[in-house]
Amino acid sequence: MARAKNSEVAHSYAVRLMQHLVVPTFVIDPRRRVVIWNRACERLTGVAASEVLGTSGHWRAFYEKRRYCLADLVALDRPDKLDELYQHGTPNDQGLGLSAENWCVMPKLGNHLYLAIDAGPIHDEAGNLIAVVETLRDMTDQKRAELALKTLAAKDGLTGLGNRRSFDQTLEMEWSRAQRAKKPLALLFVDVDHFKLFNDQHGHQNGDECLRAVAAIIGVNAARPTDLAARYGGEEFAVVLPDTGPEGACMIAERIRKAVMELRIAHGDPAAGPWVTLSVGVAAHVPGEDVGPEWFLGQADQALYAAKRLGRNRVISSATMLADFAKLKPAKTATPNPARAARR
Repeated sequence: MARAKNSEVAHSYAVRLMQHLVVPTFVIDPRRRVVIWNRACERLTGVAASEVLGTSGHWRAFYEKRRYCLADLVALDRPDKLDELYQHGTPNDQGLGLSAENWCVMPKLGNHLYLAIDAGPIHDEAGNLIAVVETLRDMTDQKRAELALKTLAAKDGLTGLGNRRSFDQTLEMEWSRAQRAKKPLALLFVDVDHFKLFNDQHGHQNGDECLRAVAAIIGVNAARPTDLAARYGGEEFAVVLPDTGPEGACMIAERIRKAVMELRIAHGDPAAGPWVTLSVGVAAHVPGEDVGPEWFLGQADQALYAAKRLGRNRVISSATMLADFAKLKPAKTATPNPARAARR
Protein backbone atom coordinates (compact mmCIF):
# COMPACT_ATOMS: atom_id res chain seq x y z
CA MET A 1 0.00 0.00 0.00
CA ALA A 2 2.78 2.39 0.99
CA ARG A 3 4.61 1.44 -2.16
CA ALA A 4 1.61 2.35 -4.34
CA LYS A 5 1.21 5.64 -2.48
CA ASN A 6 4.88 6.46 -2.97
CA SER A 7 4.50 5.71 -6.67
CA GLU A 8 1.52 8.07 -6.92
CA VAL A 9 3.45 10.81 -5.14
CA ALA A 10 6.41 10.34 -7.47
CA HIS A 11 4.14 10.47 -10.50
CA SER A 12 2.42 13.61 -9.26
CA TYR A 13 5.77 15.23 -8.56
CA ALA A 14 7.06 14.32 -12.04
CA VAL A 15 3.98 15.81 -13.69
CA ARG A 16 4.30 19.07 -11.70
CA LEU A 17 8.01 19.25 -12.49
CA MET A 18 7.35 18.81 -16.21
CA GLN A 19 4.62 21.45 -16.13
CA HIS A 20 7.08 24.01 -14.79
CA LEU A 21 10.00 23.17 -17.06
CA VAL A 22 11.21 26.15 -19.07
CA VAL A 23 11.64 23.82 -22.05
CA PRO A 24 8.47 23.42 -24.15
CA THR A 25 7.42 19.80 -23.62
CA PHE A 26 4.47 17.54 -24.29
CA VAL A 27 3.87 13.85 -23.59
CA ILE A 28 1.71 11.36 -25.46
CA ASP A 29 0.61 7.88 -24.37
CA PRO A 30 1.02 4.71 -26.51
CA ARG A 31 -2.28 5.53 -28.24
CA ARG A 32 -0.78 8.92 -29.15
CA ARG A 33 -3.10 10.95 -26.94
CA VAL A 34 -1.69 14.01 -25.17
CA VAL A 35 -1.31 13.49 -21.42
CA ILE A 36 0.94 16.46 -20.63
CA TRP A 37 1.19 19.84 -22.42
CA ASN A 38 3.32 22.11 -20.28
CA ARG A 39 3.12 25.87 -19.84
CA ALA A 40 6.22 26.53 -21.92
CA CYS A 41 4.58 24.56 -24.76
CA GLU A 42 1.48 26.74 -24.40
CA ARG A 43 3.61 29.89 -24.72
CA LEU A 44 5.53 28.54 -27.72
CA THR A 45 2.48 27.38 -29.69
CA GLY A 46 -0.34 29.61 -28.41
CA VAL A 47 -2.35 26.42 -27.83
CA ALA A 48 -3.74 25.89 -24.33
CA ALA A 49 -3.39 22.51 -22.65
CA SER A 50 -7.17 22.25 -22.40
CA GLU A 51 -7.39 22.22 -26.22
CA VAL A 52 -5.21 19.14 -26.69
CA LEU A 53 -5.20 17.06 -23.49
CA GLY A 54 -6.78 13.66 -24.09
CA THR A 55 -6.71 14.12 -27.88
CA SER A 56 -4.41 13.23 -30.74
CA GLY A 57 -4.64 16.76 -32.13
CA HIS A 58 -1.20 17.95 -31.01
CA TRP A 59 -0.19 18.29 -34.68
CA ARG A 60 -2.58 21.27 -34.97
CA ALA A 61 -0.24 23.37 -32.86
CA PHE A 62 2.52 23.10 -35.47
CA TYR A 63 0.99 22.40 -38.90
CA GLU A 64 -2.02 23.39 -40.98
CA LYS A 65 -2.59 19.88 -42.36
CA ARG A 66 -2.73 16.65 -40.38
CA ARG A 67 0.64 14.90 -40.21
CA TYR A 68 2.83 13.02 -37.77
CA CYS A 69 4.87 14.87 -35.15
CA LEU A 70 8.20 13.43 -34.04
CA ALA A 71 6.65 11.86 -30.93
CA ASP A 72 4.21 9.99 -33.18
CA LEU A 73 7.08 8.44 -35.12
CA VAL A 74 8.60 7.20 -31.87
CA ALA A 75 5.26 5.83 -30.62
CA LEU A 76 4.64 4.08 -33.96
CA ASP A 77 8.29 2.98 -34.31
CA ARG A 78 8.46 4.61 -37.75
CA PRO A 79 11.94 6.19 -38.03
CA ASP A 80 11.72 5.50 -41.78
CA LYS A 81 9.35 8.49 -42.08
CA LEU A 82 11.98 10.96 -40.82
CA ASP A 83 13.37 12.00 -44.21
CA GLU A 84 9.88 12.38 -45.64
CA LEU A 85 8.64 14.69 -42.88
CA TYR A 86 11.68 16.62 -41.67
CA GLN A 87 14.45 18.65 -43.30
CA HIS A 88 16.99 17.21 -40.88
CA GLY A 89 16.29 14.10 -38.83
CA THR A 90 18.39 11.42 -37.11
CA PRO A 91 18.08 8.78 -34.40
CA ASN A 92 19.66 10.14 -31.22
CA ASP A 93 23.12 9.09 -30.05
CA GLN A 94 21.81 6.44 -27.67
CA GLY A 95 19.67 4.81 -30.36
CA LEU A 96 16.51 5.56 -28.36
CA GLY A 97 14.24 8.24 -29.72
CA LEU A 98 14.63 10.67 -32.60
CA SER A 99 15.95 14.18 -33.20
CA ALA A 100 14.92 16.53 -35.99
CA GLU A 101 14.77 20.13 -37.15
CA ASN A 102 11.94 21.66 -39.13
CA TRP A 103 10.06 24.84 -40.05
CA CYS A 104 6.63 24.83 -38.39
CA VAL A 105 3.78 27.13 -39.43
CA MET A 106 2.32 27.58 -35.91
CA PRO A 107 -1.29 28.20 -37.08
CA LYS A 108 -2.53 29.58 -33.75
CA LEU A 109 0.11 32.32 -33.64
CA GLY A 110 0.25 32.93 -37.38
CA ASN A 111 4.03 32.80 -37.62
CA HIS A 112 6.78 30.44 -38.77
CA LEU A 113 9.25 28.99 -36.29
CA TYR A 114 12.26 26.79 -36.90
CA LEU A 115 12.23 24.16 -34.16
CA ALA A 116 14.82 21.69 -32.97
CA ILE A 117 12.88 18.67 -31.72
CA ASP A 118 13.76 15.64 -29.60
CA ALA A 119 11.38 12.77 -28.87
CA GLY A 120 12.18 9.85 -26.59
CA PRO A 121 10.26 6.82 -25.33
CA ILE A 122 9.54 5.93 -21.69
CA HIS A 123 9.22 2.21 -20.88
CA ASP A 124 8.06 0.37 -17.79
CA GLU A 125 10.13 -2.24 -15.99
CA ALA A 126 8.87 -4.89 -18.42
CA GLY A 127 10.02 -2.87 -21.41
CA ASN A 128 6.54 -1.81 -22.50
CA LEU A 129 6.09 1.67 -23.93
CA ILE A 130 4.10 3.85 -21.54
CA ALA A 131 4.74 7.34 -22.97
CA VAL A 132 6.73 9.44 -25.43
CA VAL A 133 8.19 12.81 -24.40
CA GLU A 134 8.76 15.50 -27.03
CA THR A 135 10.82 18.62 -26.26
CA LEU A 136 11.13 21.66 -28.50
CA ARG A 137 13.69 24.45 -28.89
CA ASP A 138 12.99 27.62 -30.83
CA MET A 139 15.97 28.04 -33.21
CA THR A 140 14.32 30.63 -35.48
CA ASP A 141 16.73 33.50 -34.85
CA GLN A 142 19.77 31.29 -35.37
CA LYS A 143 18.29 29.77 -38.55
CA ARG A 144 17.42 33.14 -40.04
CA ALA A 145 20.91 34.43 -39.27
CA GLU A 146 22.37 31.35 -40.94
CA LEU A 147 20.17 31.82 -44.02
CA ALA A 148 21.06 35.51 -44.16
CA LEU A 149 24.76 34.66 -44.13
CA LYS A 150 24.26 32.09 -46.90
CA THR A 151 22.31 34.62 -48.95
CA LEU A 152 24.99 37.25 -48.38
CA ALA A 153 27.69 34.79 -49.43
CA ALA A 154 25.79 34.08 -52.66
CA LYS A 155 25.22 37.75 -53.58
CA ASP A 156 27.34 40.10 -55.65
CA GLY A 157 28.21 43.04 -53.41
CA LEU A 158 27.71 45.72 -56.07
CA THR A 159 24.53 44.66 -57.85
CA GLY A 160 22.70 42.42 -55.36
CA LEU A 161 22.35 39.69 -58.00
CA GLY A 162 23.84 36.25 -57.52
CA ASN A 163 27.62 36.04 -57.62
CA ARG A 164 29.80 33.83 -59.79
CA ARG A 165 29.86 31.04 -57.24
CA SER A 166 26.08 30.87 -56.95
CA PHE A 167 25.82 30.94 -60.75
CA ASP A 168 28.23 28.01 -61.16
CA GLN A 169 26.38 25.97 -58.53
CA THR A 170 22.96 26.77 -59.97
CA LEU A 171 23.98 25.94 -63.53
CA GLU A 172 25.35 22.54 -62.47
CA MET A 173 22.20 21.79 -60.46
CA GLU A 174 19.75 22.91 -63.13
CA TRP A 175 21.66 21.11 -65.88
CA SER A 176 21.40 17.85 -63.93
CA ARG A 177 17.73 18.44 -63.16
CA ALA A 178 16.90 19.24 -66.81
CA GLN A 179 18.86 16.18 -67.91
CA ARG A 180 16.83 13.92 -65.62
CA ALA A 181 13.50 15.52 -66.55
CA LYS A 182 14.39 15.87 -70.26
CA LYS A 183 13.29 19.52 -70.09
CA PRO A 184 14.89 22.52 -71.84
CA LEU A 185 17.32 24.83 -70.05
CA ALA A 186 18.24 28.31 -71.29
CA LEU A 187 21.21 30.55 -70.55
CA LEU A 188 21.69 34.24 -71.33
CA PHE A 189 25.05 35.99 -71.41
CA VAL A 190 24.47 39.75 -71.15
CA ASP A 191 27.25 42.25 -71.75
CA VAL A 192 27.23 46.06 -71.42
CA ASP A 193 28.51 47.42 -74.73
CA HIS A 194 31.67 49.56 -74.68
CA PHE A 195 31.72 49.57 -70.89
CA LYS A 196 35.43 50.40 -70.67
CA LEU A 197 34.79 53.51 -72.76
CA PHE A 198 31.88 54.39 -70.43
CA ASN A 199 34.16 54.18 -67.40
CA ASP A 200 36.80 56.29 -69.14
CA GLN A 201 34.19 58.90 -70.08
CA HIS A 202 32.14 59.03 -66.84
CA GLY A 203 34.32 57.55 -64.09
CA HIS A 204 34.10 54.35 -62.07
CA GLN A 205 31.44 55.59 -59.66
CA ASN A 206 29.05 56.26 -62.54
CA GLY A 207 30.14 52.94 -63.99
CA ASP A 208 28.99 51.22 -60.80
CA GLU A 209 25.66 53.05 -60.97
CA CYS A 210 25.25 51.91 -64.56
CA LEU A 211 25.88 48.27 -63.59
CA ARG A 212 23.36 48.50 -60.75
CA ALA A 213 20.72 49.91 -63.10
CA VAL A 214 21.33 47.14 -65.66
CA ALA A 215 21.28 44.51 -62.89
CA ALA A 216 17.89 45.78 -61.67
CA ILE A 217 16.43 45.37 -65.17
CA ILE A 218 17.84 41.87 -65.49
CA GLY A 219 16.52 40.88 -62.06
CA VAL A 220 12.99 42.08 -62.87
CA ASN A 221 12.97 39.99 -66.05
CA ALA A 222 14.30 36.83 -64.38
CA ALA A 223 11.78 36.87 -61.56
CA ARG A 224 10.51 33.28 -61.36
CA PRO A 225 11.61 31.44 -58.20
CA THR A 226 13.59 28.98 -60.35
CA ASP A 227 15.43 31.67 -62.36
CA LEU A 228 18.86 32.94 -61.38
CA ALA A 229 20.33 36.26 -62.49
CA ALA A 230 24.00 36.69 -61.61
CA ARG A 231 26.92 39.00 -62.19
CA TYR A 232 29.31 36.79 -64.10
CA GLY A 233 32.23 39.19 -63.94
CA GLY A 234 32.99 42.84 -64.69
CA GLU A 235 30.23 44.18 -66.93
CA GLU A 236 28.96 40.75 -67.86
CA PHE A 237 25.83 39.09 -66.45
CA ALA A 238 24.39 35.59 -66.78
CA VAL A 239 20.82 34.36 -66.43
CA VAL A 240 19.79 30.73 -65.91
CA LEU A 241 16.24 30.00 -67.10
CA PRO A 242 14.96 26.49 -66.31
CA ASP A 243 12.15 24.98 -68.40
CA THR A 244 12.69 27.59 -71.11
CA GLY A 245 13.24 26.94 -74.81
CA PRO A 246 15.05 29.13 -77.36
CA GLU A 247 12.02 31.21 -78.30
CA GLY A 248 11.10 32.04 -74.71
CA ALA A 249 14.72 32.78 -73.82
CA CYS A 250 15.09 35.17 -76.78
CA MET A 251 11.90 36.98 -75.76
CA ILE A 252 13.26 37.54 -72.25
CA ALA A 253 16.63 38.64 -73.65
CA GLU A 254 14.95 41.12 -75.98
CA ARG A 255 12.86 42.54 -73.12
CA ILE A 256 16.03 43.09 -71.10
CA ARG A 257 17.82 44.75 -74.05
CA LYS A 258 14.91 47.11 -74.78
CA ALA A 259 14.35 47.98 -71.13
CA VAL A 260 17.99 49.07 -70.75
CA MET A 261 17.69 51.17 -73.91
CA GLU A 262 14.63 52.82 -72.38
CA LEU A 263 16.65 53.85 -69.33
CA ARG A 264 18.54 56.22 -71.65
CA ILE A 265 21.76 56.07 -69.65
CA ALA A 266 23.96 58.55 -71.50
CA HIS A 267 27.12 57.04 -72.96
CA GLY A 268 28.38 59.73 -75.30
CA ASP A 269 31.61 58.18 -76.56
CA PRO A 270 31.74 58.53 -80.37
CA ALA A 271 32.49 54.81 -80.76
CA ALA A 272 29.50 53.78 -78.68
CA GLY A 273 26.53 55.94 -79.55
CA PRO A 274 24.37 58.14 -77.33
CA TRP A 275 22.99 55.53 -74.90
CA VAL A 276 24.23 52.51 -72.98
CA THR A 277 23.19 49.30 -74.77
CA LEU A 278 23.47 45.56 -74.25
CA SER A 279 24.51 42.60 -76.33
CA VAL A 280 22.99 39.26 -75.38
CA GLY A 281 23.96 35.71 -76.30
CA VAL A 282 21.32 33.02 -75.84
CA ALA A 283 21.70 29.25 -75.59
CA ALA A 284 18.85 26.79 -75.00
CA HIS A 285 19.16 23.04 -74.93
CA VAL A 286 17.60 19.85 -73.62
CA PRO A 287 20.62 18.30 -71.86
CA GLY A 288 21.70 14.86 -72.98
CA GLU A 289 24.58 12.62 -72.03
CA ASP A 290 26.89 13.78 -74.84
CA VAL A 291 27.64 17.31 -73.56
CA GLY A 292 27.81 19.12 -70.24
CA PRO A 293 27.47 22.58 -68.67
CA GLU A 294 30.85 23.75 -69.99
CA TRP A 295 29.69 23.12 -73.55
CA PHE A 296 26.48 25.01 -72.76
CA LEU A 297 28.47 27.97 -71.44
CA GLY A 298 30.50 27.91 -74.64
CA GLN A 299 27.34 28.09 -76.75
CA ALA A 300 26.08 31.20 -74.97
CA ASP A 301 29.57 32.69 -75.01
CA GLN A 302 29.90 32.26 -78.77
CA ALA A 303 26.42 33.69 -79.33
CA LEU A 304 27.44 36.78 -77.36
CA TYR A 305 30.63 37.07 -79.45
CA ALA A 306 28.49 36.96 -82.60
CA ALA A 307 26.22 39.70 -81.22
CA LYS A 308 29.29 41.87 -80.66
CA ARG A 309 30.71 41.23 -84.11
CA LEU A 310 27.38 41.87 -85.81
CA GLY A 311 27.21 45.41 -84.40
CA ARG A 312 26.25 45.14 -80.68
CA ASN A 313 22.91 46.17 -79.16
CA ARG A 314 21.25 42.95 -80.24
CA VAL A 315 20.22 39.46 -79.16
CA ILE A 316 21.76 36.45 -80.89
CA SER A 317 20.76 32.85 -80.23
CA SER A 318 23.26 30.03 -80.63
CA ALA A 319 20.58 28.25 -82.68
CA THR A 320 20.78 30.94 -85.41
CA MET A 321 24.31 32.17 -84.75
CA LEU A 322 26.05 30.24 -87.54
CA ALA A 323 23.72 31.54 -90.22
CA ASP A 324 24.02 35.15 -89.08
CA PHE A 325 27.72 35.05 -88.33
CA ALA A 326 28.55 33.42 -91.68
CA LYS A 327 27.73 36.76 -93.33
CA LEU A 328 30.86 38.26 -91.82
CA LYS A 329 34.32 37.75 -93.28
CA PRO A 330 36.71 36.02 -90.88
CA ALA A 331 38.71 38.50 -88.80
CA LYS A 332 42.41 38.67 -89.63
CA THR A 333 43.40 38.47 -85.97
CA ALA A 334 41.19 35.69 -84.66
CA THR A 335 41.92 34.43 -81.16
CA PRO A 336 41.48 30.91 -79.70
CA ASN A 337 38.80 32.31 -77.35
CA PRO A 338 37.39 35.23 -79.36
CA ALA A 339 34.39 35.89 -77.14
CA ARG A 340 36.51 37.18 -74.29
CA ALA A 341 38.45 39.48 -76.66
CA ALA A 342 35.32 41.10 -78.08
CA ARG A 343 33.52 42.14 -74.92
CA ARG A 344 34.68 45.79 -74.69
